[in-house]
Amino acid sequence: MSILKGVGVALVTPFNENLSVDFDSLTKLVEYNIDNGTNYLVVLGTTAEAATLSKEEKKQVVDHIIKVNNKRLPLVLGIGGNNTLEVKKQIEETDLSSFEAILSVSPYYNKPNQEGLYQHYKMLASTGKSIIIYNVPSRTGQNIEAETTIRLAKEFPNLIMIKEAAPNILQYFDILRKKPEGFSLVSGDDEFALPVTLAGGDGVISVIGQAYPKEFSTMIQLGLDGKVKEAYEIHNKLVEITRLIFAEGNPCGIKVILTEKGIIKNYLRLPLVVASEGLHNKIKAEMAGI
Repeated sequence: MSILKGVGVALVTPFNENLSVDFDSLTKLVEYNIDNGTNYLVVLGTTAEAATLSKEEKKQVVDHIIKVNNKRLPLVLGIGGNNTLEVKKQIEETDLSSFEAILSVSPYYNKPNQEGLYQHYKMLASTGKSIIIYNVPSRTGQNIEAETTIRLAKEFPNLIMIKEAAPNILQYFDILRKKPEGFSLVSGDDEFALPVTLAGGDGVISVIGQAYPKEFSTMIQLGLDGKVKEAYEIHNKLVEITRLIFAEGNPCGIKVILTEKGIIKNYLRLPLVVASEGLHNKIKAEMAGI
């Protein structure tokens, strides 16, 4: 699905001091990304602290982003979980008319084997909706192996893409080598985004990209165009800050940058907490050189 190519950003959910959703800051964040070259927006991903939002808040966040975006950028909606039938039901009952696809994380905590993972996505595919598989073993406790991804991609054309965030870059390359025509792979790891794009990937669903949309989208476009040296110049400029934002977990690091840029306020909902003073200062110092 070529419309989802380049840099998609997994938007944070800004909060006020009383931890209510800060819709004014959310407007600023969406406009900032639209104005600075982001290719598409990912709504209610992990970075959005979606696990701590109520059903009503999720609806309000979705409605607000749809309204502010006003059809300017393609949208992707996160709907995932570890109860397959419940996830299927949610997909079927959600109005997806404003969205290009669903981003659905593999089941966490239950630790299904490869056949269980296959059956999970087979069930989701039966909805007929366009779905992006999301493999992030560091969060789910289980890896979707390359062979399982390829099996799903070949059998279900509406499983259109994988957001791959396995720690082993060779797994990305195996999928890129064996995937069927029309199935896309994007990096789910900001640091792997450029090498994966150069190897034939379609870009990245990024966390850091929402803070540096111009730089990150330029880097990925250079990668898509095969301009390796120029792309790596930007990659090398951003690599330290990319590592720093994940040092104490996500999204505490990215919220520091967005706060320093005056786009949001620095609040998170428990069990997440704001970055330590030490990390905050390191991020601030690194920002000064970008």
